[in-house]
Amino acid sequence: MGKKKPKKRNAGPPKPMIRLSQCMIVKNEEKNIERALGWAKSIAFERIVVDTGSTDRTVELAEKMGATVHHFAWIDDFAAAKNFAIEKATGNWIAFLDADEYFTAEDAKAVVPLLKQIHSEPKLREEFLAINCPWVQLDDQGKPFGIDEQVRLFRNVPSVRYVGKIHEKLSLEVANVVRAENISIMHTGYSRAAYTETDKAERNVDMLRGELAVRPDDLNLKVYLADALRGKAREDGPEKGAASEAEAEALYAEVAGSAGQVDPMLNKKAHTYTVEKHIVSGGNLWESERLCERALAVFPGDMDFEYYLARIMNQKGNYQKARELLETCEVKLADASAIFKSDLLPVKPMLMYEEMLYASQGLGDTVGIIKYATMVLMEDKTNQEILSPYIATLLNNGTPEDEVIGLFGKMYDMSDPNDLLVIARAAKDCGAIDFARRIAGMATQFVKQ
Repeated sequence: MGKKKPKKRNAGPPKPMIRLSQCMIVKNEEKNIERALGWAKSIAFERIVVDTGSTDRTVELAEKMGATVHHFAWIDDFAAAKNFAIEKATGNWIAFLDADEYFTAEDAKAVVPLLKQIHSEPKLREEFLAINCPWVQLDDQGKPFGIDEQVRLFRNVPSVRYVGKIHEKLSLEVANVVRAENISIMHTGYSRAAYTETDKAERNVDMLRGELAVRPDDLNLKVYLADALRGKAREDGPEKGAASEAEAEALYAEVAGSAGQVDPMLNKKAHTYTVEKHIVSGGNLWESERLCERALAVFPGDMDFEYYLARIMNQKGNYQKARELLETCEVKLADASAIFKSDLLPVKPMLMYEEMLYASQGLGDTVGIIKYATMVLMEDKTNQEILSPYIATLLNNGTPEDEVIGLFGKMYDMSDPNDLLVIARAAKDCGAIDFARRIAGMATQFVKQ
């Protein structure tokens, strides 16, 4: 009697196989290359580096980290170099971050599960070719100063390739791109140090002037040139860079005032610069309001422009309108998808809370003053511009000193003489002399102990 054959187990549908290729093009990136390659070490089965003429240790370090290095003769065409890298990739998905970009360790762990999810669902697998991620711009101290969005993860298929000699983009339809709100790209390339070290600004200005000579009416190129000119101005310093900054300002204004075709993201950048420049420079309030209203007509409901308009309303004394606008911003900011709808507030929410505080002060709203001053001071407890009027408001509204001290206990170490002296100095500045003496006395007691 023959042995019974074991029954086959129903293993279910096969698990999606993800083979992620990391690609990048580089030139003289020895300071960035290890971090740029390091984030993908545990999730990419191959790492491809295309060098376009490095004269430093970039190639040596890349090979040391296990990357496959190819060489491409630079022809002033970023798309050509990137497409060369793609042709070398054998994975079914590509992560194409620049050398000055990276995923954090936590976000890198989420990449492959996201790709598997797309492959495991027939509708997603059929529709989506690429993933759009938040693009967080970091300053020289590593702090975020802006959020945009970029496509850096995409399928390795012949139809998806880069186009454009500079500020190249992938050939994709919007319907084929899915947003990933929990995976952010960190970008250091707009820091002053990055421009100084790599001469990016000068190179980009020259290339963009060449492109504009061929396409003089291209509004997208004008925004890109304005960006590059601002980078050059930062690199050159205030005096030498003034001409570049002025040219950039004129280009942004031209685009913002034009009815021509322009990429929405670039159009918003032009409007934002124009509005912000006018407000910060102390321009006419009515003209600033007009610029904000024009921007909101193009980008209805945009919380950045609602915030700027609220600033203007505060300056004009229309505190109720300012608060209404800011409350709308606050609701939107609580929505996780807001990171795709604002370049400013998700990384600098304190700007909104400061304006909330000013509106509350203008309206005589003690509850609002306490709420928003507390939030601002928890972020920066040394902010005398906020702390001093905060103390005055509390005391002038009859809040007992013991209750004020209790409120400060949420923000300050009331057993630390240094913190106490910060409060005492602010109290003295607003004329609360008796309260200042009491706090200074508490500080003295702790010093004696």
